[in-house]
Amino acid sequence: MAYTAPVRDYQFLFDKVFKIDGLTNLAGFGDASLDTVMQILDEAAKFAQDVIAPLNGPGDKQGCVLNADHSVTAPDGYKEAYQALIEAGWTSLSGSPDYGGQGLPHFVNMAFSEFLTGASSAFAMYPGLTEGAIAALTAGGTDAQKALYLPKLISGEWSGTMNLTEPHCGTDLGLLRTKAKDKGDGSYAITGQKIWISAGEHDFTGNICHLVLARAEGAPEGVKGISLFLVPKFIPDADGNPGERNSLHCAGLEHKMGIHGNSTCVMVYEEATGWLLGNLHEGLKIMFYMMNNARLGVGLQGLAIGHASYVAAAEFAKDRLQGRALTGPKSPDKPADSILVHPDVRRMLLESRSILESGRAFIAWVALQADLAHAAEDEKTREKASDYMALLTPVVKGYLTEKGLKVTQDSMQVHGGSGFTEHFPASQYMRDVRITLIYEGTNGIQALDLVGRKLPSKGGRSIMSFFAEIDAYVAEHENGPKTGKAPEFVTALKTTKAKLQDATMWLMQNGMTNPDKAAAASMDYLCLFGLTCLNYMWAMMAEAAQIEIDAGSDDPYYDTKLKVGRVFLERVLPEADSHLLKLKSGSEALMALADDQF
Repeated sequence: MAYTAPVRDYQFLFDKVFKIDGLTNLAGFGDASLDTVMQILDEAAKFAQDVIAPLNGPGDKQGCVLNADHSVTAPDGYKEAYQALIEAGWTSLSGSPDYGGQGLPHFVNMAFSEFLTGASSAFAMYPGLTEGAIAALTAGGTDAQKALYLPKLISGEWSGTMNLTEPHCGTDLGLLRTKAKDKGDGSYAITGQKIWISAGEHDFTGNICHLVLARAEGAPEGVKGISLFLVPKFIPDADGNPGERNSLHCAGLEHKMGIHGNSTCVMVYEEATGWLLGNLHEGLKIMFYMMNNARLGVGLQGLAIGHASYVAAAEFAKDRLQGRALTGPKSPDKPADSILVHPDVRRMLLESRSILESGRAFIAWVALQADLAHAAEDEKTREKASDYMALLTPVVKGYLTEKGLKVTQDSMQVHGGSGFTEHFPASQYMRDVRITLIYEGTNGIQALDLVGRKLPSKGGRSIMSFFAEIDAYVAEHENGPKTGKAPEFVTALKTTKAKLQDATMWLMQNGMTNPDKAAAASMDYLCLFGLTCLNYMWAMMAEAAQIEIDAGSDDPYYDTKLKVGRVFLERVLPEADSHLLKLKSGSEALMALADDQF
């Protein structure tokens, strides 16, 4: 079953909802008119569907191979597809023009990334990791480092990785043991082992630039003693070309549940030559630029795999003939009706679609905030957009991957027994999406980050700004000039936002005195936050669709949009009540058992 990129959804979002043509006066937006963006996305869809998607199933079955010389061979066709990717300039869409990039806004690259990831999540991880390395190098590199590495990373000629985890430490990076010894010539000797390094070794690019967290000699213990180093596979020569082979290698490949087409490596550094990024002992500060980029990318991955699985399930349901409708045959000329006549099949498909469409709007809106944080003309708008990026990153990562799994699970259920076999793509999607809830910080960690760090940051400025924005939207659409366009969505948003505000106040009153209560509530709080964000997106989308209908449009897309939105209001949004009730139950029941009672 073929992958279909959601081009029409992005056209609706960029044209009718976010109105990007009104932003062309901003720096970097001049070449991002709606017509231009849609031409780009039309070509992106063709590339994803025709070049990348056919590799997804075969790449999953073949996987990566570690050779005797420590090199890794990716599945057949990956190397050629990657070459096509960079030749077409896809890796440079939002790269800085100062280093050869096209300088388009992030929201354009984000849409392309969904297409690429939906076509093959394993393949998309190779250029995806490089984007994170570019973010970290841009934030912490010297002018010389940027001039040497950024043009090749942005063009895709070289690739990048992030090296955090070690066998004995994952989330608790303060325990890491990888050492960095000052060689006295401006470089360091890096020694240690890193695990779970996505795209750590492959045969696509002329060089692989590893960003490695390590502890320099004499550094303090804990996270305050961590520094970040750029350790290339080949040490660039005087002309900036790959030169001497560095003393690092892939010692093994992980045997994983999914994403088989991506090489997940055990990397060994044996006094490998590396260069400090930023200042000593400030490695986590710079690495967070890469980590936050990756967390947004993982949220997108959950959404993209969910969409791909939905497309496969919807096509299967149309073709699968089983039983008759309870209200009488709908296809009397056939031996049975399609399973789309059954309300429970429709429940799974339509709940999934309502989540995907609002989730897509949410991540597009967040990407637009990333652009505004840099390009907005006034400081207040830049500040608010930057605050939103910090506040919403754990929500994007955590909630969209939770729902990506739910959508993928329901899509497999729609397939019935066929979905449990390898003859259909449902099984691969299920295996591929499961990692998204785990890596780049488990969703439990995202929830703790949201509650423990992001909410109280800057005196709660971010969350108060978010609440004020929703209040203003509700006021304008409840009693203002736009009243009546989609009233049920506005009423729902007002109610859901009140629940999120209630939950926030509960955390402020209870979490400060007992951290266990905040931690126990954190995952439900994250989900309630995610629901509020998706409700906000549906309010904006429903208004835009209704405006087009009122203007006389006969495009069925708008009527369909409203019907799907009502499924969200009736079938998904009620989860908010459950999350609020569980959140307020506190931590007593969870903490009551002694360790030996488990």
